[in-house]
Amino acid sequence: MVICPFSTVSMQMKKLSDTLGVPLIELVGKKIYLTEDGRELAQATREVFDIMDRFSMSVAERQGLKQGQLRLMAISTASYFAPRLLGEFAKLYPGIEVSLRVTNKEQVLASIANNLDDLYLLGQPPLDMEVVVTPIMDNPIVVLAAPDHPLAKAKNIRLEALVNEPWLMREAGSGTRTAIERRFAEHEIALRPRMELGSNEAIKQAILSGLGISALSQHTLVMHQPEQFAVLDVENFPILRHWYAVYPAGRQLSVVARAFLDYLLARPEPAAMVAP
Repeated sequence: MVICPFSTVSMQMKKLSDTLGVPLIELVGKKIYLTEDGRELAQATREVFDIMDRFSMSVAERQGLKQGQLRLMAISTASYFAPRLLGEFAKLYPGIEVSLRVTNKEQVLASIANNLDDLYLLGQPPLDMEVVVTPIMDNPIVVLAAPDHPLAKAKNIRLEALVNEPWLMREAGSGTRTAIERRFAEHEIALRPRMELGSNEAIKQAILSGLGISALSQHTLVMHQPEQFAVLDVENFPILRHWYAVYPAGRQLSVVARAFLDYLLARPEPAAMVAP
């Protein structure tokens, strides 16, 4: 690192060297260079400034958010609760501009890789990416059937009893489907889906049409009356999963994004978020 010829800065560096008792600069010809100790001090100084930046962000947050932007991206199942959370947050901070993109898992992962948004909501965080992962909400997976299904009122249904049921499943690679198949595989049971459907709503309509049963996030029932579906009492269900807020490990969250994440962690999960 090269420093300009003698100046006020170099004089201050010399005084600092005298105070610390180690040389921080050295003169080579007409130019001044940092010594090894000087370079180490420079790095420590940069770290102090980073801490001060984070502190300034924290102070700004405590003083109240007046304006800013929050870019959120979520997988499709999160659309059952993410708009509500954003709406509540926007009421607290009306000057904040919020945007939400809902898409499939592959596109969310691509966006994480390109660092395009502030936060991402996922039911299964990526294992092959350097990300910061924070669980924010329970995500139970329950077995659903039509209310007139023969097993609708049965208790402690064994997994084996569901093998011959016509299963309606999301596409291969879906986090929900992977969790279901893993749960049955733990008991050496292989499921053979009758039909693959590309959305939770399509699966729910197929269930109500009597085409089969499925297992979905309990959050998908938020918009429906409880009597529209039967939540089967199956052993080893619900599958207890979580929703996660994710962002790239190298990204420093903005004041707005940090405030939203803190809001998610601080709020209790209301009963209305999950159907009985």
